[in-house]
Amino acid sequence: MKRLVLVIALIALLPGAIVHAQQPPPQPPTAQEDFVPVSALPQAEQLPAAPLLIAAYAFVWVALMMYVWSLWRRMARLERDLADLQRRVPKP
Repeated sequence: MKRLVLVIALIALLPGAIVHAQQPPPQPPTAQEDFVPVSALPQAEQLPAAPLLIAAYAFVWVALMMYVWSLWRRMARLERDLADLQRRVPKP
């Protein structure tokens, strides 16, 4: 039974191995030896930095403002709780 499974597996994989062996290996891309300024690159390869930088700064500022607002609300709640506790505790 094990031999039958092995034979079936070899038969199933053999055509793929033959086709794969007949194809030549892909050639590595040629190395670029000279400096190419960004303005000389094709439009598809240029990455606009300004929108990404503005988005990153905007995200950081929004996150910082949300954190400060969260701290402000928690501090206000804590002050209310402390004032309530001071009213409840009898003075000696």
